[in-house]
Parts: sequence; structure tokens; C-alpha cells
Amino acid sequence: MTITQPDLSVFETVESEVRSYCRGWPAIFDRAKGSHMYDEDGRTYLDFFAGAGTLNYGHNNPVLKRALLDYLERDGVTHGLDMSTSAKRAFLETFQQAVLQPRGMDHKVMFPGPTGTNAVEAALKLARKVKGRESIVSFTNAFHGMSLGSLAVTGNAFKRAGAGIPLVHGTPMPFDDYLDGKTPDFIWFERLLEDQGSGLNKPAAVIVETVQGEGGINVARPEWLRALRELCDRHDMLLIVDDIQMGCGRTGGFFSFEESGIMPDIITLSKSIGGYGLPLALTLFRPELDIWEPGEHNGTFRGNNPAFVTATAALETYWTDGQMEKQTQVRGEQVESALRAIAEEHPAEIVDFRGRGLVWGLEFRDKPRAGAVARRAFELGLLIETSGPESEVVKLLPALTITPEELDEGLRILTRAVRESA
Repeated sequence: MTITQPDLSVFETVESEVRSYCRGWPAIFDRAKGSHMYDEDGRTYLDFFAGAGTLNYGHNNPVLKRALLDYLERDGVTHGLDMSTSAKRAFLETFQQAVLQPRGMDHKVMFPGPTGTNAVEAALKLARKVKGRESIVSFTNAFHGMSLGSLAVTGNAFKRAGAGIPLVHGTPMPFDDYLDGKTPDFIWFERLLEDQGSGLNKPAAVIVETVQGEGGINVARPEWLRALRELCDRHDMLLIVDDIQMGCGRTGGFFSFEESGIMPDIITLSKSIGGYGLPLALTLFRPELDIWEPGEHNGTFRGNNPAFVTATAALETYWTDGQMEKQTQVRGEQVESALRAIAEEHPAEIVDFRGRGLVWGLEFRDKPRAGAVARRAFELGLLIETSGPESEVVKLLPALTITPEELDEGLRILTRAVRESA
């Protein structure tokens, strides 16, 4: 298929070299609806990227859009810092009724700045304040954000190097199955905690993703997460679950940790919590941890009222009857079946496929092959990205609202892209 290259000159001459996704997708996108994006030439792309997990309910979801337009048309408050507004009240009440109470949670809700890394920074700061300790333990191949505190608990060497200064007060430990099952879980971590000569400062908290998205779709087993929760309890450490990409139903349940039965002390949410792609982030924590002084952690955009409106509409539409979780599990089985078929067709090329709900990864033995598959998929009209420390994993992140037919279409394109990228 011949693709006419768009005029990208203004992006190349004016925009910074730091741009990334647009390099892999040389198109100028103009419209988007549901699971499709359209470029200026009218070409259609099936979206298996979903704004890196920000658009769990699809592009321009009509229910959320209507709620937003109604709010704007009546001159609802757009910017309000952390003032009390009717939009914030509606969100807090709905979040409590639809998410917290059904799960037996009494966590307080904090609005930091509107991005995921803001939520992580608030979580780390609060953990240190509560415990009076500086050290935080994270895990190999973790990704928690691009600001300095979040980078200190992020594993990727390329991203860490961008800090330009030493990243301190963070200690990495092996993620689940990092050592290929050859070493019992947490034996090294616990030995360091117990040995007064280990050199490990006692941590204030442990931060973990139940599924490492940027790290390569590494899925923690429920029993590993339960053991981690017990380890934190034994050693007086707080457990922080970073659910920024994997929360809001991505793995099935609203929170990704629900399957394991654990209850974190602190939880971070962003990306799809706003519903419509509008910036919003939450840091949740047990009530007894709420020792903040007024204004001790703040930000100009911590009260994004339009995002409160669309977030409320999303919770009311998708999280009051249990159907979204069931649908995601069914769609996940559809993806798993297709990836299994691809792996069986290419046994020498594919190392593994793995995932939960509607986040899946396909790992290639020849690491650059994943990028070649993504490029060929783009040519065929499918948007997918890569992940993993060397971008060796093709990452599938479709909207939760995708239809079975759209999902099947995208999986057929992926199958073809794998065949034609060799």
C-alpha cells in the first residue's frame, strides 16, 4: 500500500526533538471516534494505543462528551484550583459510591497535579512524611513517571539518564519472576531488611505496578503480590500500588490489585480516571495517613473541573453494574487466543505473550522486530506501540469499549504485520 507522506515540516522545525510517538506514526491526525482515528487525508486507523491507556472508554465517547458540553454551555467552573465546586462534589460522591464503598475502602482522595507523575510524587512524599524515612523500594523494569522523584523509582536506564543528576533514595528489587523462578520470592529483599550490615536504609514504602506496562507487560502473580503485602506489614513499610495505567478497569476490576485480594496503603490513579482524556490524577490513602498540612502539597491544576464532569459520567455509565469488568475479561480472552495463534505460527521468533484483561504484550527474540511489526501495522492501519527495556515487546492497549468485531479486525492486522515484517 502506498502512503502519501504528510507535510511534517512545522513539527520538525518548530517542535522539540523530544517528540516521540509522532515519529513512529507519520500522519497528521484530525478526528477520532471510538476506537478509530482519522488523518487529514481521511485515512482510518484502528487504535490499539488508546492514548497510552488514557482513553479506556474510547475517543470522544458520546455520553462523556454530552456531559462535558452541557457543563461548558452552562458556564460551569473550568478552573478552580482546589475550591469546592459542584463538579468536584459530584465526582467525590460518585467515586465513593461506585468505587470505594463496594470494595470496602475508606481511602481519602487527594488531587495532586493532573498527571500520573504528580500522583506518584505525592505518594512518595506522603510515605516519607508518615514514616520519617527517606528510602523507597521499587522493582526492576518499573516505570513511575518522568519527574525526579518518580524517575528515582523507575528502572529504565535511558529515562533515568535524562535526569542529569543523581537519583537517590530509591532501591530496586527483583520483580516477580525476574530471576526466572530460580530464587524464592523476596529472599534477597528480606535478607537485606533483616541484616544490620546490609547497607539498606529501612524503607518508608514499597511502590509496585501489578502489571508493568512500560517495562514489557510483566504480570505479577496474585500470590507474589500477597507475599509483598505481608512483607510490608512485617517490616513496617507502606505499600503503594501505581495504578496509573492499569487502573480504571484495564485489567478487569476497577483496580488492578483486586484479583490478588490485597489492599494497598496508597494508590495512584491518572490516565483514564478523567474518562475523556482530560488531565486528572488522584492519590488515595488510608485515612490515618492523611497528615498533610493545608497547602503542603499543591499545584495550579489540581482541580480540573471539566475532568471531574467526564470522570463522573464514566463512573456512572460503566462502573455501577459490574458489566464492564465481565466484558473486559471476555475481550481479553479474545486477544489471548489470537496471540497464542501468532506465537504458535512463529515459535522461533516469539519469546512469550502475556497480559491481563485488555493489556497484552508479544515479546520478540530479535528485539528490533517488535518495532518493525509496529511500523508495518501502522502501514496497514493499526496503531500499536512497543514497550520493554529494549522495546522488544509489541504492546496492545485497545479501548475497553472496543467491539468484538473491531478487536478481531485489529488482531488480524497484527497477525499480518508479524508475517510481513520479517
